[in-house]
Amino acid sequence: MTVISTPGSTPGSTQGSTQGQTMEVQRLAGRIGALIGGIDLNTSLSGEQVGQIRQALLANKVVFFRGQNLDSEGQLSFAARFGPLTIAHPTLESAKDEPNLFELDSLEGARANYWHTDVTFTDRPPTASVLRAVLIPPVGGDTIWANTVTAYSDLPESLRALAASLRAIHTNDHDYGRKLRRETGAPSARRADRFTSKLFETEHPVVRVHPETSERSLLLGGFARQIVGLTSAESADLIRTMQQYVTRPENTVRWRWQAGDVAMWDNRATQHYGVHDYGDEHRVVHRVTVAGEVPVGVDGRPSIAKVGDASYYSPVG
Repeated sequence: MTVISTPGSTPGSTQGSTQGQTMEVQRLAGRIGALIGGIDLNTSLSGEQVGQIRQALLANKVVFFRGQNLDSEGQLSFAARFGPLTIAHPTLESAKDEPNLFELDSLEGARANYWHTDVTFTDRPPTASVLRAVLIPPVGGDTIWANTVTAYSDLPESLRALAASLRAIHTNDHDYGRKLRRETGAPSARRADRFTSKLFETEHPVVRVHPETSERSLLLGGFARQIVGLTSAESADLIRTMQQYVTRPENTVRWRWQAGDVAMWDNRATQHYGVHDYGDEHRVVHRVTVAGEVPVGVDGRPSIAKVGDASYYSPVG
């Protein structure tokens, strides 16, 4: 466990300052995930503390905070310390009166039980996502994250070289949209219609270079439909082969939610999966996303939007 002492607040700070807090970073698995303790996200965090959280995030890919009990304003304020925020979603509506807040309510068919990186069907997927547990079932409803950097490193050398040369088309009219259409019930049908109400297709490098760490990671997941230049069958086989390295147990960490918990993940180096093992129980989580940049491949080529203009989604150029 890493213990980081943080300085007191400046004179004249408001009540709820961070004076005297000691931030603790405890790794949860061998390759991904850390629990950050000794800090209250309801307080006014110093620039140094935000920097320490950012470093923990870059090192561990996903970080967790127990029992924070943030409200919507607090979640938005915390996420905004890491950069400009996107709107809630490119096609789905935001939470009521909160244009930057995305509500995933299981009763409305919002179950992200497939491996994905957030919003890769646009040319500027988020840098990071902040998820807050609002209502958690008594049993089940965990989320699993996977490290796409170590997944790339695990590939055989010849497959790493091949992956680095490839580009893939990501679209919102793929696994998730089709899965929603297969599910029964009006909420899922309505959500499927909204999710694909505007079509997006983006060509991404299969291997992206992280803009802060320079690490290489696999950019795939449930929105990746086809490898450029290959047939549908060839693409499916190759994507499945590489995706299996992402979801190996040694590349993952599983979080058992409690109401009030907060998770933050580096969307440039992870995939995640919301486990739907809670039947008809009610589960509600709120997500806020930090705007991202256009991914760049090993060869320096950026992602290219093919269908749909998502410039309204993210304020970052």
